[in-house]
Amino acid sequence: MPTPPATAPQPPAPPIPLAELLAREDLGLRRIAGPADAELLWVHTSEMADPYPYLLGGELLLSAGVLLTDPDRYVARLVEAGAAALGFGVRPVYEAVPEALVEACDRYGLPLLEVPPQTPFTTIARAVWRLMAEARHRELRRVTRAQQALATAAARPDPVPAVLHQLATQLSGRAVLLTARGEEVHAAGRCPHPEAAAALARLARVVARERPGSPASATDTHGDTHLAAYALGGGEGLVLSLATHRREPGDHTVAGIAVVLLSLLAAPHQGADAADRSAALVRLLLGATPAEVAPLLGPDGPWTVIHARRSDGTTPDALTAGALGASLGSALVDAGREDDDETVRVLLPATASETPPHPGWTLGVSAPTPLPALATADTRAARALAHAEATRTPLKVDAPVTGLAALIPSDQAAAHARTLLAPLTPSLADTLRCWLSLHGSWDRTAVALSVHRNTVRQRIGRCAELLDVDLNDMDVRTELWFALRRE
Repeated sequence: MPTPPATAPQPPAPPIPLAELLAREDLGLRRIAGPADAELLWVHTSEMADPYPYLLGGELLLSAGVLLTDPDRYVARLVEAGAAALGFGVRPVYEAVPEALVEACDRYGLPLLEVPPQTPFTTIARAVWRLMAEARHRELRRVTRAQQALATAAARPDPVPAVLHQLATQLSGRAVLLTARGEEVHAAGRCPHPEAAAALARLARVVARERPGSPASATDTHGDTHLAAYALGGGEGLVLSLATHRREPGDHTVAGIAVVLLSLLAAPHQGADAADRSAALVRLLLGATPAEVAPLLGPDGPWTVIHARRSDGTTPDALTAGALGASLGSALVDAGREDDDETVRVLLPATASETPPHPGWTLGVSAPTPLPALATADTRAARALAHAEATRTPLKVDAPVTGLAALIPSDQAAAHARTLLAPLTPSLADTLRCWLSLHGSWDRTAVALSVHRNTVRQRIGRCAELLDVDLNDMDVRTELWFALRRE
């Protein structure tokens, strides 16, 4: 029997039980074959003889059977594509659902719905989207209630056990806080089967930040138990592990909120280092120089600055920004400034090569830099983020100067760059740098700078005039790129 695809795109809302759609009496739908426990992710209408190439999986496929010639193969292909159910409209092509189609759906386990003549397919589609919207609102309300409950638990005198207890309650499962060695610090909720508990401990070791490149989270299943593990920020290797018997769409969000809270709550246990860094940040805000606070912040380097924006265009809130910082292993997070509330900045005492892409985010990462040069690293991280967005890549690292360019002493290179680029204003220099980094693409440069492509053309033309050079000459471009990288 064909099997559905192993992976499918994320649906726009929680799945809808088929029973909810059948309960709509105004639609007049009737299940005449297959199981009754399907869940719907999408609605699609097709009269193709084989719609397999155009299905995502999880669809309620609606058809009147215009090109239906081989019901057995037709149903087999739908199941292979991962379709959730088939809605067959009677008339004008068929006066009744073909018996061979009913038998095939029973044989392959695909729910088959009879759609009466008076029910248009568009009416069914609207009903499904309405049910999905209602489900999404219910899930958002559930996540909001969970967030409030977790925040209240975090304010208690014993916040870590309270948050774990509330998390286990909200997810109806087991919540465990483990060390990098797998030692249990706190736990709440009913213990899973010993084999599932052992699998959860193994999953926790996967995300424990004991080695570079460890993922921030991981999921698995053991029988009917869903397992998840999340690395906490702070550098202590603490891991939040979850075991539940269900996995709702909002559970990952609820777990993410708990990760942020537990990362913050665990910070006081990191000892004097965390206190020293907090003191250093306060001194910086009060006017101290980087050199004065460097001994408190830790080693002079390398430090990495990361600029991040949501890849879906939404504005991150403090919790979302905190979750990103926690997954990167840092509590030094700026959730946005008045002039740019969509960009999150994170400061990491780590090398850029250790920063992995993060689903849902576009990241610009500076090269590792000593503490006194963090302002330059901040600028380079912003440029890297603009480059990543323009090229539609999830991660762009601003690599340090290497190769032949690194052979020239930095002070001489900087002096040459200042002289060569002196005619340009900062805005024109930034435009030229971005344009060169994107291989002279007008459109991508416009995206990166958030300006119209004609504005880019005007600025580049002005740069050519002021510098009195031909920007189509590769030698000219190379020298300018060298100068722009060393200014």
